[in-house]
Amino acid sequence: MQEILVLLQDPAAWIALITLVVMEVVLGIDNLVFISILTNKLPADQRERARRIGIGLALVLRLALLGTVAWIVKLTTPIFEAFGHGFSWKDLILIAGGLFLVWKATKEIHHNVDPIDHEEDFIASSATQTFAAAIGQILLLDLVFSVDSIITAVGMTPHLPIMVVAVIIAVAVMLVASTPLANFIEKNPTIVMLALGFLLMIGTTLIAEGMGFHVPKGYVYAAMAFSGLVEVLNMFARRKRQAEKAAKAKLH
Repeated sequence: MQEILVLLQDPAAWIALITLVVMEVVLGIDNLVFISILTNKLPADQRERARRIGIGLALVLRLALLGTVAWIVKLTTPIFEAFGHGFSWKDLILIAGGLFLVWKATKEIHHNVDPIDHEEDFIASSATQTFAAAIGQILLLDLVFSVDSIITAVGMTPHLPIMVVAVIIAVAVMLVASTPLANFIEKNPTIVMLALGFLLMIGTTLIAEGMGFHVPKGYVYAAMAFSGLVEVLNMFARRKRQAEKAAKAKLH
């Protein structure tokens, strides 16, 4: 309690908290996009519950990992060397998560681009996409993103209370934003493809990070922001064309 009171009176602690909250929210975007796409494949009455459970699990995982900060830091210690790079447990977790994201995004892109040729496979996959299966996949990616998130937090501040508060605020933001984002993705088919492209890029980035090639997050998010802006302009253009077409139809 004494440590918390001291931190409350320290301007540097508040700056660290705000910075870390922003970082955690940005890092949580990847997780949120994946959860939105995955839960949208469930029956409508299960989607909201699946999103809440998925984001709740992310909070539990991150708080649990914060309780083992000393062990988390050791995850960056190399355990073997290959191709001139020392691989740590963190690297292996990032590579595994990246491969899963690339596989999942590629599979969904195939279904969206060519639904006729994959119709039977798509129906089978939708039938087997149970609530438990969706939560299992969300949990797997929660683990990957949580490890990356906590290691980032540990690198930014040594104070555990600041980390805990930042994680709770970031997950609360994810919880509030999850349903509007999922609904927006569902109502705009082109956004689904764009989001899957984001997941493919994020998965590739995770694999590269695990292999020792640092990819500045700013470049990744700048590319995502630019692509999103272009898609927004396309949406306005489509709506304008639809409105003009409807106006002409009324005249005739």
